Amino acid sequence: MYERGRGRRAWLRERHASSPPFRTAVAHDVAANLTYRGEARGSLSRTELVAETIRLALTSDAFFAQLLYRMRVLAVRRSVPMVPRLCHIGAMVTSQVCIGDPVVIAPGLYLPHGQVVIDGITDVGSDVIVFPWTTIGLRAGDFHGPHVGNGVRVGTGAKVIGKVSVGDGVQVGANAVVVDDVPASATVVGVPGRPLPADVHG
Repeated sequence: MYERGRGRRAWLRERHASSPPFRTAVAHDVAANLTYRGEARGSLSRTELVAETIRLALTSDAFFAQLLYRMRVLAVRRSVPMVPRLCHIGAMVTSQVCIGDPVVIAPGLYLPHGQVVIDGITDVGSDVIVFPWTTIGLRAGDFHGPHVGNGVRVGTGAKVIGKVSVGDGVQVGANAVVVDDVPASATVVGVPGRPLPADVHG
């Protein structure tokens, strides 16, 4: 956690030094959303990217919340006051998407719907899908959250809790509760979550 003398804002700026640039993140988020909505297109021009960003923000409350998160990170990195809080409130009000201040999300996130919580000192990789009614967050008393690898799918109602590592390509089943590390390419089901045998999920 941040040192009190340095201040929370300075700590957050350092934390988000590893966040992707705004335009890069939004471009990949748009591409992921178009792909999973069955609207995949080739490379977009700058004008097309702006148009698709606006269209998705107007038609998908979850994408609008993502866009507000990216804007919030941009404001944090540039030390713009008030904007991060307003963006957070906007995401909560419009789609019940709550992404904590220290969360770092790589480009290419796809949220099909709202009702998502991602909190704590948490890292989310690229090309991740997080379905609704999910929580990726903390155990009581520990601000360190999960590290979620690239290409992970978190099913509806699932929970990934505490300082755990979820490897690349993992499938977290609906309503699973993950409290331990998960190796790459595993499929996790149950409470607590356990990887299925290799011969079950291929």
